[in-house]
Amino acid sequence: MPTVLLVRHGRTTANVGGILAGRSAGVRLDTVGHDQAARTAERVAGVPLARVVTSPLERCRQTAQALLDCQTAAPKSVTEPGITECDYGQWQGRALKDLAREPLWSVVQAQPSAAVFPGGESLTAMQARSVEAVRRHDAEVAERYGVDAVWAAVSHGDVIKSVLADALGMHLDLFQRIVVGPASISIVRYGPHRPEVVAVNTDAGDLSWLRAAAPVGDAPVGGGAGHGQPDDQSQPDDPSEPRAS
Repeated sequence: MPTVLLVRHGRTTANVGGILAGRSAGVRLDTVGHDQAARTAERVAGVPLARVVTSPLERCRQTAQALLDCQTAAPKSVTEPGITECDYGQWQGRALKDLAREPLWSVVQAQPSAAVFPGGESLTAMQARSVEAVRRHDAEVAERYGVDAVWAAVSHGDVIKSVLADALGMHLDLFQRIVVGPASISIVRYGPHRPEVVAVNTDAGDLSWLRAAAPVGDAPVGGGAGHGQPDDQSQPDDPSEPRAS
């Protein structure tokens, strides 16, 4: 199956101010966020992206545009409401330091699957629609561009964490163990047997090796040979001699 790059938007004015932006209009990248988005775009400049899918919120569209500007051949750009920010309802626009005093805060930290934001959505609903959207686009990319294609989904911290938790087979109650920083790239492949989580929360390193990434199949016993290297799963000549790991 294709490779999806889960890209979080760069830093925003709300991030710096400690405000839960949610779906508020007018939340844009700050100067640092623009620089972060540019560096992230440079990391994937050598990887032809088949599609760039973005949350409709401005900070994600700005980050997605940075990716598009660094591509030699313009990939298809798609706005996808399914990967938009969580609807935090009455929490939206409030200071995190104040929200930390709310009883719901401890639920969000310890049992996210039970968290429903007042006047908004649950984290369970957020995960369901986000995972559905990512898997749907992945299947479309595979059909139109082939199983070796690479595409990007530009979204938000909690959304990406929930998609990664699903790919890792983790219960949503454990998703707070995952860290997804501004403009970071996490990498997932939805293989025939299971999702393959290639990387989480990376913010440095050239990703051009993805052009020659091995197809997803059986997991390489012993860990494999690394990026872009074939994993010979054949048996050794002498079955009594184990393969090196």
